[in-house]
Amino acid sequence: MKLKTKGETFPTLTLADSDDAEVGDVVLAIGNPFGVGQTVTMGIISAVARAAEVTSSDYNYFIQTDAAINPGNSGGALVTVDGKLVGIPSAIYSKDGGSLGIGFAIPSNLVRTVISSASQGGAVVRGWLGISVQTLNSEIAQSIGLNHPTGVIVREMHKQSPALSAGIKVGDVILAI
Repeated sequence: MKLKTKGETFPTLTLADSDDAEVGDVVLAIGNPFGVGQTVTMGIISAVARAAEVTSSDYNYFIQTDAAINPGNSGGALVTVDGKLVGIPSAIYSKDGGSLGIGFAIPSNLVRTVISSASQGGAVVRGWLGISVQTLNSEIAQSIGLNHPTGVIVREMHKQSPALSAGIKVGDVILAI
């Protein structure tokens, strides 16, 4: 897929280092929710490196924010108070299609990687293990001999997953990658 635009220069935002984002940082979410027109909402970063299941087998790591993100905000900007792009709003937790105060943004460092790859004419390829996992709680950790809950347990595997080819099995505990 190619994107064509007319013009020679376009306004840009400076990319923040999303690894520097901290819980409690004030952010602004800019978008066009429900097609009502451009809006700006303010909130804080509620969590960083938040694992969220976007589809039934697709986990991603996001910046979580309470700045209102509704349908139409996806692809907008999550900016710091000094005007730097820290993330791109892309998902919400919702029971009815509207914001419940839990929104997720793709971190700017991932955006930077995609921009770099695309600008070099290459395809953007994301890693895929092909597994579904469950976070280890205290009970599961104790039952398998771990002192504290860390890592994940493999719950399901796609039949053509790279993880399967590498010898990972359902029930395996992954402590680090």
